[in-house]
Amino acid sequence: MKRPDWLKPWVVAAGTALLAGAVALNAAAVAGDHPLLLATALVADALLFVGAIGVALWNAQRYEDHDARATAALDASHARLSSVIDSAMDAIITVDPAQRIVLFNRAAEVVFRCSRLDALGAPLERFIPMRFRAAHQSHIEQFARTGITSRRMGDNLVLWGLRAGGEEFPLEASISQTREAAGNFYTVILRDITLRKHSEDRLKQQQAELRELSARVLEAREEEKTLIARELHDELGQLLTALKMDLAWLRERLPPAESELGGKAAQMDALLDRTVTSVRRISAELRPLMLDDLGLHDAVTWLTDDFAARSGVACQLTLAEESALEGLERNVANTVYRVLQESLTNIARHAQAAHAWVMLAGDAEGLRIEIEDDGRGIGKEDLVRPRSLGLKGMRERVLYLGGTLEIDRAPRGGTRVRARVPRPHAAQGGT
Repeated sequence: MKRPDWLKPWVVAAGTALLAGAVALNAAAVAGDHPLLLATALVADALLFVGAIGVALWNAQRYEDHDARATAALDASHARLSSVIDSAMDAIITVDPAQRIVLFNRAAEVVFRCSRLDALGAPLERFIPMRFRAAHQSHIEQFARTGITSRRMGDNLVLWGLRAGGEEFPLEASISQTREAAGNFYTVILRDITLRKHSEDRLKQQQAELRELSARVLEAREEEKTLIARELHDELGQLLTALKMDLAWLRERLPPAESELGGKAAQMDALLDRTVTSVRRISAELRPLMLDDLGLHDAVTWLTDDFAARSGVACQLTLAEESALEGLERNVANTVYRVLQESLTNIARHAQAAHAWVMLAGDAEGLRIEIEDDGRGIGKEDLVRPRSLGLKGMRERVLYLGGTLEIDRAPRGGTRVRARVPRPHAAQGGT
């Protein structure tokens, strides 16, 4: 029976008084050796014994009440924890040191399509595809040796689980460990990412298809530019040359007295010279014939020299040996040339630079090109503008061949473009 709390101070006070009285009477009895005092001392001792028993019983009851309250609080805490675990949207599984399941929440039942009763006590490898079981065991052992309490599993990798019916599915998970006397217990929190994986796969496929389409469009543009450039250079150039020769023949036969006609003929001759120059420039910008006839080495040299002459920007070229640039596939040479051409065009139009540096290197794996200037530099907003088709075209060309392209601020304060284009045998996807 539980004693009322108001009685506690009276019991303690009575016990204390009895103790003090008993001590005093015992001292007097020993000192005076009087029979009455001895008898009184014996009675006091008896009362003291009874009081001590009362206090002890009271404390025992108090400890029992405290234990009962602690047990009830612990049970309530366990109930709340179980409720939280069962209401979690992610699957939660705990295994003992022998890798047998000791906790399997409701979300795990849904994910693995297995009831809790069937899962508890079963080995964890039941839900791991056969080809991953050996690796999983080694990873668990390595995780135990690290002493780390928790970490994400399979960084940058897709993990796979096995449903009760034998179906594999992708998942992402994190793992934690707790050390107990019996050994390490491991808890895995995992999420089924089947829908997300399917969406990512579809998105990657669509991106690959769009990149393929973009590459075909760029190839068609290159072929069309080559055709137009050759027509301009060959047909229109020949017509202009013939017209210039006819004009020279006419000027030779004009009477000396016709100064006005001679002046007009001289103006026509100058206009023809400018026209020929413009045709050659337009033809070279569309498609430099030396890229096909002489190769990338000479084409890059001509392009940088022409850029410096027309823009007034001092351009320093560091070029690989001609042998390192031989035997290139046409699409590789086209890509490197167009990246350089677009970069130099942007420098001339927007950079307000005084100097530019171009480096082209080649090895067995591919080509590496860097273009840098000391101008105002490119901003993040310039990289994401919808009309920045030149930058997007560069990136698509390089990515299609399996290369990389980086555009950022240069150490000198301007813009730096770095691209690496693999050779066809090293590329992941190319034509």
